Amino acid sequence: MPKKTIQFLIHLIGCIVFLCLPVLFSPDVANPLTLFKISPFLRDFIGYVILILFFYLNYYVLIPKLYFRKKYVSFGLIIIACYLFVSIVPHILFPRHFNSPIAEMGVNFPPPPNSKTVASHTPPTIMRHSLFGFYNQHFFEFFIVFVLSLMLKISNRLKLAEREKVNAELSYLKAQINPHFLFNTLNSIYSLAIEKSDYTATAVVKLSGMMRYVITDASHKFVSLEKEINYISDYIELQKIRLDDSIKLSYSVSGDPADKIVAPLVLISFIENAFKYGVNAEENSEIKIHIDITKGYVHLRVFNKKVKIQQVNTHTSGLGIENTINRLQLLYPGRHKLVIKDAKDDFSILLSLHIK
Repeated sequence: MPKKTIQFLIHLIGCIVFLCLPVLFSPDVANPLTLFKISPFLRDFIGYVILILFFYLNYYVLIPKLYFRKKYVSFGLIIIACYLFVSIVPHILFPRHFNSPIAEMGVNFPPPPNSKTVASHTPPTIMRHSLFGFYNQHFFEFFIVFVLSLMLKISNRLKLAEREKVNAELSYLKAQINPHFLFNTLNSIYSLAIEKSDYTATAVVKLSGMMRYVITDASHKFVSLEKEINYISDYIELQKIRLDDSIKLSYSVSGDPADKIVAPLVLISFIENAFKYGVNAEENSEIKIHIDITKGYVHLRVFNKKVKIQQVNTHTSGLGIENTINRLQLLYPGRHKLVIKDAKDDFSILLSLHIK
């Protein structure tokens, strides 16, 4: 079900429940069919309807346009005006009969025998008490609605700010990762060209597909797992072309990646790290890579023997893995497990992702 539909249903149910309150608290709840003929109930019910309208006015208009823009005086004056509106309008529509409290229940008694017509008069104390109730009848409900709308709006704004911060951090991390892939791949093709390998054209085609993926698909928050695995397979094929049989390389994929999505470029860094620190033609180099897709999870296992390599730039060393770990924490909080084993002679990782 779409998120907007769920939100609409939540608001609709909340409004219905809120409008049921005057019915439940009415002394005549046992006779619900007669409630809409009783003035006190109608006043309360109209008051609750106006409170709902005030909630959405405050949530969508007053808070974003006045409160968030620090126009506190205007915001306060309009809130007071809204409170007076909520207090007065129900009494205007269904006025209270001060001199006939029994009439509030819809009951009229005939005048006593031999009584004389006397001008009605409401004692000052009763009038003051009525006016006090007039303005305080909906104060508690108004206060709750006001605070609730304010807290919800502030909470949503904080969530939006956090989401924008996360997106900015992810964009920064991707900007660091993508050139790293490009430079390594170009180095591989450069080696093929120096050797005048027959696989140079094939490597260029695979590089073209990889760069297309990085530029177009990898700009999205999530991509097809099938495309991500194809990208990894092309990368490994390029490495096979470049390295020939100089290392023991094992790569396999099990499970069905169809109809599943994953964060782009979140697996490749661990694979690239194995080739970066586990390849030396003069030593016994070995790399094992296995991807397993099962029961809503993707498991990546990467193993490489440690070999002597040329001195790398200490500023960029490990940048790919570090960035990927940061992205995992941002995109898969509580939905991933990463185990890194850095032994004396070998290095391995096991990553488990709970994917959609």
